[in-house]
Formats: sequence, structure tokens, C-alpha cells
Amino acid sequence: MTFSTKVKKITFLYKQRSISVGKRKRKKKKETMESPKSNVDDGYQNIFVMRHGDRIDNFEPLWVSTAERPWDPPLVQDGMIRAFRTGQRIRSQIGFPIHRVFVSPFLRCLQTASEVVAALSAVNVDPNAMSSKDVPSIDKSKLKVSIELGLCEMLNSVAIRRELAPKDGKFDFTVSDIETMFPEGMVDHNVDMVYKELPKWEESVEGCRDRYVKVVKALADKYPEENLLLVTHGEGVGTTFSTFYKDTTVYEVDYCAYVEMRRQVSSEDGSVKAGDYEVVLSHGQAGIRFSHDPVSYEPVISHSPV
Repeated sequence: MTFSTKVKKITFLYKQRSISVGKRKRKKKKETMESPKSNVDDGYQNIFVMRHGDRIDNFEPLWVSTAERPWDPPLVQDGMIRAFRTGQRIRSQIGFPIHRVFVSPFLRCLQTASEVVAALSAVNVDPNAMSSKDVPSIDKSKLKVSIELGLCEMLNSVAIRRELAPKDGKFDFTVSDIETMFPEGMVDHNVDMVYKELPKWEESVEGCRDRYVKVVKALADKYPEENLLLVTHGEGVGTTFSTFYKDTTVYEVDYCAYVEMRRQVSSEDGSVKAGDYEVVLSHGQAGIRFSHDPVSYEPVISHSPV
């Protein structure tokens, strides 16, 4: 079974099941999964925070009328291609490895991460490849993948239309099920999430922004000698950019746009010391449009659905 076939199969199961957050059904493995070699050669830790690809309900408005989970749309095919090509571009530009990928549990983010992971871990780089379908084999030792509930969508009626949200306010996911969207051997089941459960429905915009910043910082501090890629939603990308690139207002975040950040890290007396974050713009703005005006308190989602 190829990587792309496996993604298709579990996507079908994911869309049909009624599933819930909670303790994983599988027993936690006792052994600790080692991450790929985690040395930061240039003395910097690098962190990418990326938005998902093109979601189906923005291109097929009638999709929600028949969907079992109208609040959790998948990607359209162009979104899969965009995600894969973005992964290829990151791989060709950065000159250092991505050690870990953390993903929001929403389907559009899972599918985006699946394509990006295929691009980052393909054994042979084919510049003509358009999606994971064109990747015959991957190197499973390249990176590790984990689900992070704290990277989820902004759970309020600003981001999700009230009539589409679950009536009881519970957004149901089972982590052990959605982990199977990624190749066996690439998922690190032993990672403790920053957020053990989803936020409550109708969280505030400011509370959501605080959540995104907390998750980015917590994951970076937990793995200071590893380079990270976080796949999340538009508000998460916009918030990260405006938080770490001071005195900016983000007014649009494209599909698969990403923030690239880095900070100096050094080891001394058995402990790791880290410097301040800086936003890297040398590779371009990567789909984020902003100004240096005073910070806006309007959510990015109002301009660009997440």
C-alpha cells in the first residue's frame, strides 16, 4: 500500500466515524521513540508555523449541506497539491532538517501535514512530483509526527458558523485513529500534548491567540535542539507572525502560508540555553501579508477563513 493510498483509506474512515477525544484506545508503548538526529549545526533552532491547504467548503458551498461533519472540511485536490509543493519548497530552501511535525486534529490540517511529510521525507526528490501520489518511497527516519490539540481551530462562532458546529459543543476526535493517517513508524505516540483536551466552545479570540502562542513556545522549549514544523489554522499563523515580528498587523494569510522563526541555542553544563525568537524573511513572506501599522485586534479569520 502506497503512502497516498493509506491517506485516502483513513480519510474515508475518519469522515464516517463518530469519534471522541479522551484517552487513547491503544496502550502506550513503553519504549521511547528516538527522534532523528537532533543536532542544530548552526547554533539555531528553527520553527515553522504553517496554515493548512485549500478547504473544500470554500470552493463547493453545498458540501456542508450533506456532510456528516460540516465543521471539519477536507482539502480539495488543489489543496493537497499546494501542501505537497510547499513541503518541497521548504525542503529545497532551508538547508537543514525538520525533526518533528506537530498537527492540529482537524482533517484539513492532517491532510496538509500528510502531504508535507511526504515531500520532506521522500527518498528521491522529484521536481515534477505534484503530490504524495508521486512519491514511491519515503525515509521514515527523517522526522516524527505528533497530534497537538492546542493547535486546533479557533473554537467559536467567529471561525465556525454556529449552525455547523456540533449541537452539544463537543468536537469529536480520537487521536489514536487520526494518527494512522501517517506512515507507521513516523508517529511518536509517547509525546505528551501541551493541551490534553480541546478548548471549550466559544473560546474568546484573545484566549485563542494566547493558546497558539503558548503552544508554539512550549513545543520549542520542549525540543530546543530540534527543528519543528507546526501545521495549524490561519489565526494561528497570523498570531504567531504578529507576536514575534513586533508592531505588525497581519491582514491576510494564504493557504499553506507559513511563519519561519529561529532562535540561538547553546548547551552549557548539561543544560540548553535559548535566545529570543526572530522571524526569518530571507526566504520571502511565504503568503503572509502584513503592515507595520499598530496592532489590530480584529481576528485574521475575519479576512481569511481558517
